[in-house]
Amino acid sequence: MKVKIGNKVEYSRTVWLEGSVVKMINQPRLPHHFEIFESKDYEQTADAISTMIVRGAPAIGATGAFGMAQAAMSFKGNDLKGFRELMKKARETLLSTRPTAYDLFHAVDSVYSGAINVNNVEQAKRFALDDANQYAEWSVNNSRLIGEFGSKLIKNDSGILTHCNAGALACVDYGTALAPIRFANDAGKKIHVFVDETRPRCQGARLTAWELAMEGIPHHLIADNAAGYYMQKGEIDIVIVGADRVAANGDIANKIGTYEKAVLAKENGIPFYVAAPSSTIDFKCKSGDDIPIEERGQDEVLYMFGFSDSGHFEKVRIAPKETPARNPAFDVTPAKYITGIITEHGVVKPKQIKSAALRDKS
Repeated sequence: MKVKIGNKVEYSRTVWLEGSVVKMINQPRLPHHFEIFESKDYEQTADAISTMIVRGAPAIGATGAFGMAQAAMSFKGNDLKGFRELMKKARETLLSTRPTAYDLFHAVDSVYSGAINVNNVEQAKRFALDDANQYAEWSVNNSRLIGEFGSKLIKNDSGILTHCNAGALACVDYGTALAPIRFANDAGKKIHVFVDETRPRCQGARLTAWELAMEGIPHHLIADNAAGYYMQKGEIDIVIVGADRVAANGDIANKIGTYEKAVLAKENGIPFYVAAPSSTIDFKCKSGDDIPIEERGQDEVLYMFGFSDSGHFEKVRIAPKETPARNPAFDVTPAKYITGIITEHGVVKPKQIKSAALRDKS
């Protein structure tokens, strides 16, 4: 993705492995400060996932794969049993961080299952490292293909609504929901993006708006409750969102508020697309009812945080001190509200998710 630091435009991935250090864009510092967080072992990497230094399903997946590689590389000696015990512990630690995003499980288990089936420690360590890097490259290519397929759905002079951040920051590069928007813009199509702020962590306001600004893509930030207004006025022609998990029946879990946007789109006759690679599809999950929904701390709802005009980072309580809050991080959008799912294999109807082609290639 393009990153402007001062007057200089640079290129950066969201997360990568450099030696035994996992490097990632520190997302809670955006949009006001761009910095790289360095994680030196798998436990720090797990904490970075849990505290959302890195977030977004594909990015979490790649980070989890890198965390497994870190665990493997840290092992000393030739004790195969000890190596496998360490890998099991690392797997459990990493998988405990974010329960909803399926890419994490897909990526961690890919490295884990391969490494523990190699009967030589040094070879297993090399396998874990190679597999983690290959997984990240595979993820990048998936996002690129989603961009190519999805851009064909975007007509010239389109108003596009997106929710949360499903851009390069949520992936290793390109993005899911933002990838078609990037490709459409690069193709010279005249587009305008409506960016939901996405309370309570405001990933739309902080991250999606930042990415679009870096790319020079026309956009406006809107309050979450304003989406229906612009749909009703005819200014939104298509909705594209990402997903954290896709069930076998085509139901999807995504950032809280997605379900509302899908219902509004259906009511207003607006196509609603989900951009998700096959790594986000959980074929063992029969429907949205089976998707675990993470509930985060109440302070995310009770407080707002950001930089004041004086340049100081501030956290401000917006609710009475006697008031508690509930904070589900995701909701489930039933397949009936989804026009299509944009994958690296093309655009499919929700009911086609169980097709052999997608299952065999995931």
